[in-house]
Amino acid sequence: VHAKRDGCAVQDYQATADWLLTHTRHRPKVAIICGSGLGVLADALQHSDSFKYSDIPNFPQSTVQGHAGQLVFGELRGTACVCMKGRFHMYEGHQPAKVTFPIRVFKLLGVKILIVTNAAGSLADDYKTGDVMIIKDHINLLGLAGQNPLIGPNIEQFGPRFPPMTSAYDKDLCKLAMDICKRLGYTCVHKGIYCMVSGPNFETVAEARFLHSLGADAVGMSTAAEVVVAKHCGLRVFGLSLITNQVKKDYSEKGSVNHDDVLGVSKMRAEMLKALVSEMIGQLEINNNIVEV
Repeated sequence: VHAKRDGCAVQDYQATADWLLTHTRHRPKVAIICGSGLGVLADALQHSDSFKYSDIPNFPQSTVQGHAGQLVFGELRGTACVCMKGRFHMYEGHQPAKVTFPIRVFKLLGVKILIVTNAAGSLADDYKTGDVMIIKDHINLLGLAGQNPLIGPNIEQFGPRFPPMTSAYDKDLCKLAMDICKRLGYTCVHKGIYCMVSGPNFETVAEARFLHSLGADAVGMSTAAEVVVAKHCGLRVFGLSLITNQVKKDYSEKGSVNHDDVLGVSKMRAEMLKALVSEMIGQLEINNNIVEV
């Protein structure tokens, strides 16, 4: 009997990986998930092969503005990479196993490191719009509420039934990123805790206060579920959030956020994030098919 969860069995992941391996010569060691408006990261890849999600067997579809819906293979600073130009969200109607489907495909492709990026709202009082937060930990609010992508029969080929999450975000990769930011003169960079909610609505004042009281510095509608699955199957993870708006925690504050504003900030900071990620990948050494710092 093959372990299967929400329509995703080992054969589904393997069939997708096999299709991709026959359609590109690239054998990626690093996977990058581009958040809202951050698809420019994929544009940095050289000698690229690009596939529409709709053409890839078993792949879900991305329906959100700012998510192009393409999987791009190529080289960045001499390292073979694969980029998702657009991710999947539960608010689009996808189950957690479908939202995280590409992560296990990446594992089967030979990926060792996952880089996750997102657009997030600031809960921390000292974060400003346009700042970057390197994720040191997360609060998977959906997972705590029973929407964890690992619920169901465990697929032993990928990882253990009860994977630890105490070091979900790789400390060496975080340190490397901070060192690069200092060298490049980026002063708007923080280390903080990301909270995943389902969306698609933005948070109420009461919800924002609640999340802040839990210790969250930024909030968004993605990422944590992907990281859980990545750690389950043994990938090293680096994450960063682009702060695209201030989440209101006071009823007296005026104005409201919208998705167009989020995309505008992403466009403003896209080149900075591309430089940071490119420099990070440039400093990763590949020895014996293992990506190490």
